[in-house]
Amino acid sequence: MTEHVDVLIVGAGLSGIGAAHHLQAAFPSRTYAILEARDAIGGTWDLFRYPGVRSDSDMHTLGYRFRPWTQAKAIADGPAILEYIRATATDAGIDRRIRFGHRVVGASWSSAESRWTVRAEHAGTTAVFTCDFFYVCSGYYRYDEGYTPDFAGVEDFGGQIVHPQSWPADLDYTGKRVVVIGSGATAVTLVPAMAEAAGHVTMLQRSPSYIFPVPSEDTVANRLRRLIGPKRAYTVVRWKNVLLGTFIYQFSQRRPQQMRKFIRKLTIDRLPAGYDVDTHFKPTYGPWDQRLCLVPDGDLFRTIRESRASVVTDRIDRFTETGLRLESGRELEADVVVSATGLQLLALGGLRLTVDGREVPLPKTMAYKGMMLSGVPNFAFTIGYTNASWTLKADLVSEFVCRLLRHMDTNGYAESTPWPDPTVTETPLLDFQAGYVLRAIDRFPKAGSRAPWRLGMSYGHDVITLRHGRIDDGTIRFTRRRTPTDSALTEVVEPGRGPEQVTA
Repeated sequence: MTEHVDVLIVGAGLSGIGAAHHLQAAFPSRTYAILEARDAIGGTWDLFRYPGVRSDSDMHTLGYRFRPWTQAKAIADGPAILEYIRATATDAGIDRRIRFGHRVVGASWSSAESRWTVRAEHAGTTAVFTCDFFYVCSGYYRYDEGYTPDFAGVEDFGGQIVHPQSWPADLDYTGKRVVVIGSGATAVTLVPAMAEAAGHVTMLQRSPSYIFPVPSEDTVANRLRRLIGPKRAYTVVRWKNVLLGTFIYQFSQRRPQQMRKFIRKLTIDRLPAGYDVDTHFKPTYGPWDQRLCLVPDGDLFRTIRESRASVVTDRIDRFTETGLRLESGRELEADVVVSATGLQLLALGGLRLTVDGREVPLPKTMAYKGMMLSGVPNFAFTIGYTNASWTLKADLVSEFVCRLLRHMDTNGYAESTPWPDPTVTETPLLDFQAGYVLRAIDRFPKAGSRAPWRLGMSYGHDVITLRHGRIDDGTIRFTRRRTPTDSALTEVVEPGRGPEQVTA
């Protein structure tokens, strides 16, 4: 049996729950459903269960615009974020619209019907849904496995190797020697968390990352909440943190040497006297060419000062029976090795799109405003910022989708399709130098050399264009609804032109 809804959302994580909230607030009578491959709400925050898992953005920007974050800690742990997402879904009744265990594998658009037909694997069968608008909020990485390099000699190792994305619930590392391979946000989170119980933790990195200490609590937010109430305080602090984050990013891009010096001083001040900062905490790239790794209250540095953890900067030659041999010849003994080596990106959750029987080759499409695909009708997806909180962009995308749907309702349009501009040259969708992006960016849609085909990385600019900018901006092609006496023809409103009759 085929189920029809007005809007079909893929993913019940941070983005999907937010999208549903925006949609039902704007259109209380519109029908929608959420297809979630897993059996729980939360997406990333339900999947990742490794020790110390936490946000890498402050919760006043990672939280939803419509739901204030009221806890004292601004850098929150995974369970607190998961509870926030689930409470959002429950309070709004969104949880009743979720179809768990439905992994979307394909979606086909029919111009004759102005409708999507979506196929999902569920309990060994194929479930079929139809919808007028298809909205993918599945993130951009593979949920079933993370990225692990092909290390030589893995089969010789007598200990246990784990990846943070598939953390064993029964892993006991108490008193053991732990090596965490990596230097990104996951590694700098794991090291101080595991050091609380492990005998010793070593962070093994090929090259350093920028580590930026921040307070775990926002004293301004906590004080304002008492003075003016949670809602108004949240709005003020959200913008305060957006502006501060924007300043740090822009300063890093325009004055990289000064930012390097600033971060280096913060690092030196928090490490033991005489520590070899230039070997272990001096990246080869510029600040914000990759994400800064936040460490609340400098916990990584404190763990190093207390000799419960150490950093080794070297390359792995091979695994041995008792640990790892490095290219320098040094041996690192280990009982447990954690490969915090990154994610594998996966565009649109791996689903296959077709339009009127023709497959849509994603790398040959161009992303309109970083959220719709050229030549693909009634479709949107969410990719957040790489230089700020994911949810800042997710909220704006949801707001734009609601504005687009309202514009279509008002004018009697059945279809909205971004139309490619042949004069716009292609650029990578994500202009970001992190390894996990570079490994897979060629499998993603392209961005364009100018607006509206660029993926914006400025929240302030996107507030203007996505929340307040024109919907009918000369780029989207709108098609009016058919009538029973007009089945052979459809009225198309071309970008920059009036309506005309074309053969269906």
